[in-house]
Amino acid sequence: MAYNILKVDTDQLRIGMFVSELDRPWLETPFLLQGVKINSDEDIQALRKYCEYVYIDIERGIAQAGTLELPNRRSLEDKTLLIGRPAQDYVDKVAIEKELLTAKTSHKELSNAFNRMYDDIALSNKFNLDELKPSLNLMVESVIRNPDAFVWLAKLKNTDKQTYGHSISSSIWAVSFGRQLGLRKIDLNNLALGAALFDLGKMKVSRKILEKKGHLTEQEFSEVKRHVEYGLDILKDSQGVTPRIREMVYCHHERFDGSGYPQGLQGTAIPLFARIASIVDCYDAITSDRPHRKGLSPSEAVKCLYEWRGKDFQTELIEEFIQAIGIYPAGSLVELSTGEVGVVLAEYRTRRLRPKLMMLLDKDKQLLANFSGLDLSEVLHDNDGKLLEIKRALEPGAYDIDPQTLYI
Repeated sequence: MAYNILKVDTDQLRIGMFVSELDRPWLETPFLLQGVKINSDEDIQALRKYCEYVYIDIERGIAQAGTLELPNRRSLEDKTLLIGRPAQDYVDKVAIEKELLTAKTSHKELSNAFNRMYDDIALSNKFNLDELKPSLNLMVESVIRNPDAFVWLAKLKNTDKQTYGHSISSSIWAVSFGRQLGLRKIDLNNLALGAALFDLGKMKVSRKILEKKGHLTEQEFSEVKRHVEYGLDILKDSQGVTPRIREMVYCHHERFDGSGYPQGLQGTAIPLFARIASIVDCYDAITSDRPHRKGLSPSEAVKCLYEWRGKDFQTELIEEFIQAIGIYPAGSLVELSTGEVGVVLAEYRTRRLRPKLMMLLDKDKQLLANFSGLDLSEVLHDNDGKLLEIKRALEPGAYDIDPQTLYI
């Protein structure tokens, strides 16, 4: 299934969606063009008159409407059955405000380590894994203490033009995910390294193909798929690459319904760490800016993953991933019902839809002179007594908000 195409019932349509296909031929409708951007309620009514469902292109319009509720939490016993080993019970040990100070330094060290690694590969097709492990270990320890700090920093990938931005953020998502599943620290270290390396082979794929704005030809897509074997070739003589790491590199494009590559594995025949890798790889990809489209907001991306559960990805793992990062991960820009804009500072593990915010813009979208905190778990109503809630998630960079200069 193409990640950018979603089937939507017409009663879920909203302004801003791009309809790419109908449930009937276009000639049977009054629409003149094959493909239409919904610009008004009249467009929605016309589509509902002729169609029961349509297909929307999320690369050319917004994604599905509706609020996604967080799935029920699993017990440690249920997580143990899911991951096939005793699940650990993690709790936040440090507030995000304190952890962010440590995480910023660790994130910089991690970026420098990746820079050196990519330089070594470019020069000799080899690298020293021991140079990367200490920086990844610092990240893992930070995520164990409080995942929100590094999750916040992972969102800065949209302003990071380095080629390894996807590797760093995927590694952060993977460790946060593994923590939610209750994996041991040794497993979290393996996840961190595997996610950091699973796209290493793309260094050997033509930049012209990777940065192409249009659809890839069959031959070009075949070349992109070869990044799996290219990555394994780079790692073949590296010390410290465990079997689980190799599984992540080799199988992170396998899909739960058997539609992936390179082997077409299905269900739990796909190794657990590879199933985790496939989810974080997809999430980071669809929330990142590409040459031909803007990245989705975290909440829209989560809705897409939820739509793909049971097909591309294991349902139970998708539900745990949503628990791990929430609907509004730390660093997400959101607009309140009052029109004010803030950034999610921290999420509450039990009230993910009412996080703690740092307010940035007033209701007229003017920058506040002083940023102030707002805890939606405590402040339930606005000044007029109406329910105060998050109206929508905003795309990264909305209203020209620069995450690095404004709230880091």
